[in-house]
Amino acid sequence: MPDTQAILARHSEQAAQFESAKGPVSERRSAAIVAALKRSAGDIDILDKQIALEQAINDSPLVLGNKVTLLQDGPATYAAMLDAIAGAQDHINMETYIIEDDAMGQTFAQALINKQRQGVQVNLIYDSVGSLGTPKAFFDVLTEAGVAVLEFNPVNPLATRGNTWLLNNRDHRKLLIVDGRTVFLGGINISSVYTSGSVLRRSPKASQGANAWRDTDLRIDGPVVADFQKLFLQTWDKQKGKALMAKNYTPAPVAVGKDIVRAIGSTPDDPYSLVYLTLVSAISNAEKQVYLTNAYFVPDPQLIQALIDAAARGVDVRLILPSYSDSALVFHAGRAQYGPLLEGGVKIYERQGALLHAKTAIVDGVWSTVGSSNLDWRSFMDNDEVNAVVLGRDFAAQMAAAFAIDQAASQAIDAQTWAKRPLGVKLKEWLARLWERWL
Repeated sequence: MPDTQAILARHSEQAAQFESAKGPVSERRSAAIVAALKRSAGDIDILDKQIALEQAINDSPLVLGNKVTLLQDGPATYAAMLDAIAGAQDHINMETYIIEDDAMGQTFAQALINKQRQGVQVNLIYDSVGSLGTPKAFFDVLTEAGVAVLEFNPVNPLATRGNTWLLNNRDHRKLLIVDGRTVFLGGINISSVYTSGSVLRRSPKASQGANAWRDTDLRIDGPVVADFQKLFLQTWDKQKGKALMAKNYTPAPVAVGKDIVRAIGSTPDDPYSLVYLTLVSAISNAEKQVYLTNAYFVPDPQLIQALIDAAARGVDVRLILPSYSDSALVFHAGRAQYGPLLEGGVKIYERQGALLHAKTAIVDGVWSTVGSSNLDWRSFMDNDEVNAVVLGRDFAAQMAAAFAIDQAASQAIDAQTWAKRPLGVKLKEWLARLWERWL
C-alpha cells in the first residue's frame, strides 16, 4: 500500500481546483467554494488537504452542478434504475460484477432488450468470476438482440483476449450510465437477493430478518457523469471489446444541481489504489468524525493505524460492520482486527437483522463517499473499483441520518466482553487471517 502521509506532504500546498459544465473554474471562485464549504461545516482542515491530495493523484476533477440522490437498498435502487433505462434515448452502458439468471436478472435483461429493439444501443460488461453461475444462454439472448456484451477477464484461458490470463483481476464495479447524463453506482449487483431490502427504521426490531440485504447506491445527474463514462469506455478498450456502435457517449455537459462530485476509479494497473489512498488520507485529515459502513472488512496495517490515530486525536471514529456474512473467511478475518481497534478508541457496531453490503464513508460532516470498494486487500490491490466522492453538508447530513439508523439497528462491541470471547472464535479468526491477503 502507498505511504499516504508522504504523498500528502508533497501536495499539501496545492490550491483547490474545480470544473463546471462550462469548463475549469477560476482560482478565485474555487477559493470561494472552499470557503463556503467551510462556513457550512466549520473551519475544518480536511477540505484544503484532502482536495489537494485528490487532485494530485487523480485526473478526475471535482465537478460542480450535479444532483446526487441517495438510494438505500435494492427495491428503491432497482426501481430508479429500471425507470432510467425505460427513459433512455441514445445509449445505455452497464458494468456489473454479478448479473444472475433469476427474476431480477431477467427483469433487467428484458428491459435492456426492449431498449435495444427501440434503437437505443446497450453495452454490457460483466465479470467472469462474479457471474460464474450465470449460464451462457443468458448472455446469448442479449447478444442475439443486439446488445454488445463483454466478459471481463474470462475464467476460461482459451477465451482470453490478448496474451495475459488475469484470473485474479476482477471487475467489482457497479455502473449504469444512461445517455451519458445519469449514472448509478454503489454496492448493488443485479440479483434477486437484494429485492427484500432491510426496512430501515430506527428500531433494530424493525429489520426483516436474515434474508434481508442492506446496501447503498447513488443516482447522479450532471456534468460529472462524463468522468464515469470515461471509466466505462476505458474498461471496454482495455478488455479489447469490439468497436462500440457510434452513439453520443459524450453529450455536452449541463448543470442540473448544486452537488460537488469527483469520480474515482481504481485498477490494479495503477501504481496504487486511488480509492484506498483517497479514503486513508480523508481519515488522516479528519478533525471531528469518521463514520464508515462496510461489508467486507479486512484492513491492512496502514488503514488500522489511520483509524487508531484519528481516535487518538479525539476524532469520533465509528465502524458499522456485518454481524454475519456470505463469506465466513472474510467475516472472521475482519473480526480478528477488532481488539487493537477497540483498544485504540475506535467504536465498532455490528448490523443486526440484515446482511450488510454497503460501502460508505462520512468524514467531518462535509466529505462523503459511496461506491463498490470494500475495506479489504482484494478491493485495494486486485479489483477494478469505482467510488463517488461528494462534498457538501446537505448530502453528508443525509448520509449521517442513514448511518444513525443503521447504528440503531446494530449491536455495539464492548472491548472487555470482546476480549473474553470463546477460544473457538479466536481460532477461526486466526485461521482466517492466514488468507486475508487473498480475501
